[in-house]
Parts: sequence; C-alpha cells; structure tokens
Amino acid sequence: MDHRHRFVFAGPGSWPLEQAIQWAVERDFTRVDFNADTSPNYPGTFTPSRIGRVRELAERHGVALGIHTLSAINMAEISPVMHRAIDDYLRENFDLARALGCGYLICHGGYHFSSDKEERLSTAIDRMRRAAVWAEERGIDIYFENHNKEPDNAEIHYLPRDVAETRRFFAAVESPRFKWAFNVGHAHLVPDGFDGFLDAFGAAKIGQVRLNDTHGRYEEHLMPGQGIVDFRRVFRRLAELGYQGPYTLDFGGPEDRAAWRDTFAGWLADVA
Repeated sequence: MDHRHRFVFAGPGSWPLEQAIQWAVERDFTRVDFNADTSPNYPGTFTPSRIGRVRELAERHGVALGIHTLSAINMAEISPVMHRAIDDYLRENFDLARALGCGYLICHGGYHFSSDKEERLSTAIDRMRRAAVWAEERGIDIYFENHNKEPDNAEIHYLPRDVAETRRFFAAVESPRFKWAFNVGHAHLVPDGFDGFLDAFGAAKIGQVRLNDTHGRYEEHLMPGQGIVDFRRVFRRLAELGYQGPYTLDFGGPEDRAAWRDTFAGWLADVA
C-alpha cells in the first residue's frame, strides 16, 4: 500500500477549489476536501462550466474530492425558519457534491445550550436521518464527526462530544452511507479518550480519521508534537483493528501538512 496516498489535503478556505487541487497534485496528494462556505467556493460560484473544469482537473490527475460542511451551522437548531434553512443548506451541499463527483460530505451534530440538550439532540438525530436519505439518493457518503468538548462553563456545547452522545447517532441512523469521521484530537478532550471511542465502535464504520494534536484541555488544532497525542500509537491501534482508509491532516498550513504527510506515511509503513 502507498501510505502517502492515504492522506487528505484540506484546502484553505481562502483558496478556490481549483487551486487546492493543483497544489495537491504538485505535492502528490490524491485526496482533497474543501468547504463551500467561503466566497471562492460558494455553491453559486459553481456554474456548469466551472463544474466541468473542476471535474476534468480532478479526473485527469486522479484526485478524489469531498466537502466538509461548516460546524458553525447548527444541525441541532429548533427555531422553525432556521430549521428549514439548515435542511436547505445540507441539500445544497449534497447537490454540489454530486455535481462535482465528490465521494462524501463531512457532517456534524450541531450544538446545544445548557437547558435544552435533549430537544436539540433529538432534532440533530432526526436531521441526520433525513441527511442519510439524501446521501443515499445521490450516492454519497456522510462522514459524521465526533466533535470537541467545550469548557464546562461555555455557553454552547457541541454534539456529539463523547461516546454516549455519538452512540445515540449511530444507533438511530441506520444507513450504510452514514459513516464516522473519527477526530482523534477531539476524542482526547473527553474522559473516554481515543481508546474509549475505538473500544466502543471499532474501525468498521470509519470513513476517515482526522488528525491534529491537542493539549487535552480545549479545542486547539496543534501541530504534531505540541500536545499529548501519540500518533505512532494511533496508527498502530487502527492498523490492529484493520483500518486501511484515509487520514485528513487538520493542522498547520499547507506546507506543514505536506511535510507531516511524509512523516506519517513512514510511521504507517512501520505498523502495516
């Protein structure tokens, strides 16, 4: 296996998708994901001619594409007008993903306030049930991300942040298209930890693993070596569970990601 090609380049939000693909090709990445919530890549900018150019560029160089939706869009929103708008937001991203030939859409559970967790959690689960139907209709996977824990006295709290909350989604959304974007840094922010998530869910549902370091206190996407994550152990544990899928580099700038891709690929080869 060419482990270097298992790594996903997440293009900066300020870059048009075409620039991210070209940069990735020049550095031998074959996987790119992007966000369509900044002006260079708003869905409305993807005219038929632009879609054709992007598809041709990606297909010519063998680059697989995915979309990472915005975690600030609250999938747990209960206000009626916003509730409807968020469904529209997801459908628009699914339609863009299908038009571009993307294989997946990264989704989140949203967030709640201290007094309304159950109502918002139920709303988010129902939304992911609908999203799974839209994914099946379009032949696209959902990669559902375990989110970060906020400090206990924060105003909002993301869903799902621990094993118990994540299990609620996986138990309720019965679709082969509903997979797991396993965020290793986020897992280190809760008592379950990295091992707790894998003990609970294994690796069979993982669509991609997202990598960043953390000091374990609050959300901060640190460079490897600046925090507490033992990446060699992460790779070893996942290999033991049979995971052979992609890893997304979720830290630093583009050149940092390219450099660490090569280091990580070597570490993966050591445990393969």
